[in-house]
Amino acid sequence: MASALPASIDETAARLLALDYVAERALATTAFLALKLERPLFLEGEPGTGKTEIAKALAAMLGRPLVRLQCHEGLDLAGAAYEWNYARQMLEIRLAEATGADRERLAAELFGERFLIRRALLQALDPPDGLPPVLLIDELDRADEPFEAFLLEVLSDFQITIPEYGTVRATAPPVVVLTSNRTREIHDAVKRRCLYHWVGFPDAERERAILARRVPGAPEALSRGIVDFVQALRAIELYKLPGIAETIEWTRALMALDAVELDPATVDDTLGVLLKYQDDIARVQGAEVARLLQELRQAAAPR
Repeated sequence: MASALPASIDETAARLLALDYVAERALATTAFLALKLERPLFLEGEPGTGKTEIAKALAAMLGRPLVRLQCHEGLDLAGAAYEWNYARQMLEIRLAEATGADRERLAAELFGERFLIRRALLQALDPPDGLPPVLLIDELDRADEPFEAFLLEVLSDFQITIPEYGTVRATAPPVVVLTSNRTREIHDAVKRRCLYHWVGFPDAERERAILARRVPGAPEALSRGIVDFVQALRAIELYKLPGIAETIEWTRALMALDAVELDPATVDDTLGVLLKYQDDIARVQGAEVARLLQELRQAAAPR
């Protein structure tokens, strides 16, 4: 059953929190406005900061299906919106030739509904059950720049024009969430059609709140030590800073090892859960880990 839209920013934040998504006030505001104004929501930021997760949380919050378009290099309209079932069309043509069927009638039917293969964008605009879904266009920066032009009609008018078929227009617009890790700049024409929000790394307090929700069995002292260490790591010049997803995964890994606190040996052995590039691991491993832990212990010591 679909749920009603939230009536306020506070209700948006509370309903997301009930689904274990700890949204900062600015993000809750932008999400509320996107729902209220029926505008696409464009989220940009570092990988692992919860951009994809909010689309999942919105789908669960609203009781709507999630339609996900995972962008990649070479993605085109056939992979994202629709294509014609050419194999079936050829079979119909051959059958018509063999049976002497009416060619004019066949020509009129070849580009009809039964030959149309619906991909994510078309599924979101014309859902089979009539319930507008949450459409997640994930990691748009991975797609080639020309692909963005295909999206403009969808984002501005919630429709797709198919030359052989006609215009498919949403009777009720889907909730659209676009994400980008900013490996390249997205064109202004896309951004102008959306409400924009930068999803940054959380502060220590919000990251602890996220851990408490996502890994509820973690001891408080261990969670505090993990968050403090990750926050300290983000102050170091690394190729890829650890995101919230890595913090959560590292916490689960340390709990699987029955760790009760951070020590240099355990941190060194599990850095591959937290950091994803060998240069970053080599930069931190050993003396740097020991230094960070020592500084954190001194900062936490009573005075």
